[in-house]
Amino acid sequence: MAAAAAAAHLLCPAPAASPKKPRQFPTRGRRTRRAEPSRCFSCRASLGPDGSLAMLGAPSPRPAPPMTRPYLREHSCLIFPPPRGRRPLALIKFLGGAFIGAVPEVTYGYLLELLAREGFLVVCVPYNVTFDHEAAAREVFGRFHACYDALLASGLPEAGLSAPDIAELPLYSVGHSNGALLQLLVGSYFSERIPKANAIVSFNNRPASEAVPYFEQIGPLFSQLMPMMEASPVYSVARSASGDAWKALFDLAGGVIREYDQEAMVSLSKFVDQLPSVMNQVTEGVSEFKPTPPENREFCKNSYSVPNTLLVKFSVDAIDDTDIVEDVLRPRVDSIGGRIQKVILSGTHLTPCIQDVKWQVGSEYTPADALAQGLKSLALNETRVLSRTIADWFRSL
Repeated sequence: MAAAAAAAHLLCPAPAASPKKPRQFPTRGRRTRRAEPSRCFSCRASLGPDGSLAMLGAPSPRPAPPMTRPYLREHSCLIFPPPRGRRPLALIKFLGGAFIGAVPEVTYGYLLELLAREGFLVVCVPYNVTFDHEAAAREVFGRFHACYDALLASGLPEAGLSAPDIAELPLYSVGHSNGALLQLLVGSYFSERIPKANAIVSFNNRPASEAVPYFEQIGPLFSQLMPMMEASPVYSVARSASGDAWKALFDLAGGVIREYDQEAMVSLSKFVDQLPSVMNQVTEGVSEFKPTPPENREFCKNSYSVPNTLLVKFSVDAIDDTDIVEDVLRPRVDSIGGRIQKVILSGTHLTPCIQDVKWQVGSEYTPADALAQGLKSLALNETRVLSRTIADWFRSL
């Protein structure tokens, strides 16, 4: 047996040496789950008749690996690039609505992908809800430009875009609901580094007593309930949910979140954290938005500096204030030689948030399946019309 074992040992190849691990270099702020583009170069050469190298090609960088998701992350922002190989028409800064704007990859993913397919480089800025709208507007301005400056410095190699490619793009912005208000405030607080055009969708800015029914009674109630909520095991679990717990939630979400990743878990954690933050502001005596809606209207009336504005309202939207803001903005836009247009589209306040979720049909196709798929198709079509309307407006400038 010993001789057989020795013979087997001699016949087996020696184990290969473990390859030396390459040195890990720190990233420059861009957090993605895909491999970094290789910095190696390849070249072409052929051997001449005399044995010398001939037809030496210029070194060319290897292309970045294909994207595995429709978006990238940069400085806490989400970037939806156009199809690879297509030169962007412009860069769009996007702000979503209150609460849902903190997780745009979940709540606005379909609309953002549509805008990217239209040929735009979309930078979505997540933000948390606060009663201080001025602070929120200044925060999203700074957060966006931190991302924008990084793109101007290093480009977006994952999408095949260089820094000069991005630098020559015009800047536009899109805002929905509370995000529409913040876009108007950014265009009023700042006169430099602002968009060439705004698309304001389902504008909403009402007093807290109207935005939240029975608001005056909520403050004292929250003061009594917050200690019980913080002691609740449900609240504790939500605040400290593990990665496996969030992954299970993502699996249940199906087509809404296409691929689980650590950054998406962070986004949903921030989404959960918003509610107690708002509750704390209420219990501390906050009773109105700052500035108040009349103050916002007066400020935009005198200081709004974005020359081109598209106002979009939907046919069924009980909380829309587009008509009010049109009366405020039109004289100001006319005075600066700009252009303002209002359109009314079929849909509701939630049309920008519709997602292409897969409908699972049972073993038999029933009338309920037909109805559900028909309603889904109608809703998705309204979102597609919204995307085309915004894209056509920007192309016309």
